[in-house]
Amino acid sequence: MKIVLAAINAKFIHSSLAIRSIREYCQGMQEHIELEEYTINQKEDFILWDIYRKKPDMVCFSCYLWNISMINSIIDNLKKIMPHVPIVLGGPEVSYEAEEYLEKHLSADLILRGEGEATFREMVELFLSGVFPPEAIDGVTYREGENIISNPARAPLSLDEIPFVYHQLDDLKNRILYYETQRGCPYQCQYCLSSIEKGVRFLSPQRVEQDLQFFLDQKVRQVKFVDRTFNANPAHAKHIWRYLMEHDNGFTNFHMEITADIMDEESILLLKDARPGLFQFEIGVQSTNEKTIEAIQRNTYFEKLKIVVKKIQEAGNIHQHLDLIAGLPYEDYASFRNSFNDVYELRPEQFQLGFLKMLKGSGLRRDAEKYGIVYREEAVYEILFTKDLPYEDVLRLKLVEEMVETYYNSGKAWHTLQYVVPFFTSAFDFYEALGEYWEKKEYHKVQHNKMQLFQILDEFFGERKELEGKQKVWRGFLKWDMLLAENLRSMPAWLEEPPAVKGRKWDFFHDKEKTSKLEEPLANLSVKDLSARCGVGYFEFRIFDMLKNPKADAVWEETMVLFDYGDRNPLTNHATWYVVS
Repeated sequence: MKIVLAAINAKFIHSSLAIRSIREYCQGMQEHIELEEYTINQKEDFILWDIYRKKPDMVCFSCYLWNISMINSIIDNLKKIMPHVPIVLGGPEVSYEAEEYLEKHLSADLILRGEGEATFREMVELFLSGVFPPEAIDGVTYREGENIISNPARAPLSLDEIPFVYHQLDDLKNRILYYETQRGCPYQCQYCLSSIEKGVRFLSPQRVEQDLQFFLDQKVRQVKFVDRTFNANPAHAKHIWRYLMEHDNGFTNFHMEITADIMDEESILLLKDARPGLFQFEIGVQSTNEKTIEAIQRNTYFEKLKIVVKKIQEAGNIHQHLDLIAGLPYEDYASFRNSFNDVYELRPEQFQLGFLKMLKGSGLRRDAEKYGIVYREEAVYEILFTKDLPYEDVLRLKLVEEMVETYYNSGKAWHTLQYVVPFFTSAFDFYEALGEYWEKKEYHKVQHNKMQLFQILDEFFGERKELEGKQKVWRGFLKWDMLLAENLRSMPAWLEEPPAVKGRKWDFFHDKEKTSKLEEPLANLSVKDLSARCGVGYFEFRIFDMLKNPKADAVWEETMVLFDYGDRNPLTNHATWYVVS
């Protein structure tokens, strides 16, 4: 008997923890279960053919927001070409309205609701003995003739009962690995499915150490914890942080979703000693409107969150990713502008502007009419408008989001933005104006390379009264950001340099008196190796003075800066730099 257990990931770099955990729990029956991972970027025909050619006796899919539309189409066609093969679905996208789903989608035969490991194992045991559907087990909703039957919910497992899912990583090279040390969440955020679950369960400290050591020994590039609130139990979080710091392999990065406003001083002090790049924190702010926070039962304190984010930032060793959600109750355009400016002021490494998705089973979906929320009926159930935020304003915020992604989150213009944004009334007003310019020029209709993106900024700045007389300075910052990212052998025409500059740059590499004063290993490199690894930038003013204080006046003094592309900042990926003349 062959059971195909399939996941359709959002990107190739992702991997599915769910199907690995379910298969690993089926000890003694794993030879019957074949894991298959696809992506939403592959053609449906390929996935259909691939599954068909495996001649399975049962096909199971892990269903999420990003793949459910594709799965619906695939199972309809699978049922046509393999009518006698049972199709089983699981995951959050089908768990919370299981009966309604089976009524609408006749191709599916059975749904595993909620936590799937024990339910799947019992289903497989019965299936291998010739029994389907499994009428006697908890946690399933199934079709029986014209009727749809839901058995009682499954009692949650002790997490230590679920084996570690990773053993060999040959099929996971260059992918992000996902890992969980807890299930459930102590908070009741009404846009999130975790608000439905009661209580939080944790892996034992001994088990966590054993699992983490595997990742460290294998030198995995990145591990993402799927724990809903990683630091919900401060002692649990500190134990993991301390273990990873003490056993750091100097390479692996660990991503956690934390709640910053509950972070205690002991945790902040502990994290100051972490290797730069060891940890990456995602922090959900969602809104700074108190009425909105109360409506969604978020229970966060932004003033405390600000303090914690700034303290972590001061240490300069942890990449922070802050989130906002547009479309929440009581948040109109002006209110969202305030929330945006509040968060932008913190200058996180990543600033995610997302739009509310009305997830099945969530409190906001239940209360959509109360808050006047109108959303797409098909996944990803994103809002179209609310009684506070008209569709026209949603479209305006989409442009702001695109500008933040293009210029801020990409890191392309990090220092240029620090200089330019304060000339505008607020950060939001800058991105709003840039988005309007982008749309007016129809730049949203075509793709742009990196140099074109910088040139568009230069053109936009040139049309703004706020920046009159500042062209030489903003162009200096644009050049700085370009050279931090990559070793440009020549500047674009709009950043034309004096003819003698190119020769002076090259002369530096041959000046042994100057190169010998560089830090190791640069000082001992040959001219060829040094020029291959590094680049020299020419600036008309002391730009490095303005990096600490962009509001200061430019000191007009010609300066040469060496950029070392062999030594990059682990948080920003920017080259290390030295003033050399």
